[in-house]
Amino acid sequence: MPQFLITYVRWVEKLNYGVGRVAMFGLFALMGVLLWGTIARFGFHPQIWTDELAQFLLMGYFMLGGAYALQMGSAVRMDLLYSRWSDRTQAAVDAVTIFVLIFYLGVLLWGGIESTQYALEYGERRRGLWRPYMAPIKIVMVVGIVLMILQCTAFLIRDIAKLRGKDI
Repeated sequence: MPQFLITYVRWVEKLNYGVGRVAMFGLFALMGVLLWGTIARFGFHPQIWTDELAQFLLMGYFMLGGAYALQMGSAVRMDLLYSRWSDRTQAAVDAVTIFVLIFYLGVLLWGGIESTQYALEYGERRRGLWRPYMAPIKIVMVVGIVLMILQCTAFLIRDIAKLRGKDI
């Protein structure tokens, strides 16, 4: 494999590993917000922002951690036949199916970019009492999708290398 592809794969995996490890700390922020909301409810001073902020934090945690979860092999896979195949057969099947995932993520990215542009242009706000701006969470969503596409292309390069008899 050309050196620039090997460098690309290592760079993408290092980036996604770092972003995923940082995103894991978002879980503590989520727990803090939910704890504060619970304490405020029992103190008879409910906060209107805690539930929506918790939803936004969970979305950010999910979207930014998606590429990391893929990288760590945490995605669900149907192992009925897959585990019995050789490494090369697994790589061939993965190389074909990764195109479906990249297509799906591409469509998601297209919609995410259009939705983010709309939110930025018109100052879109969420309905409800707190009415937070939607642009920040939509930007996080687009970044998460881009990270997933980068990780999928790194997987594709790894699979092609494995088919050629060389591991990255």
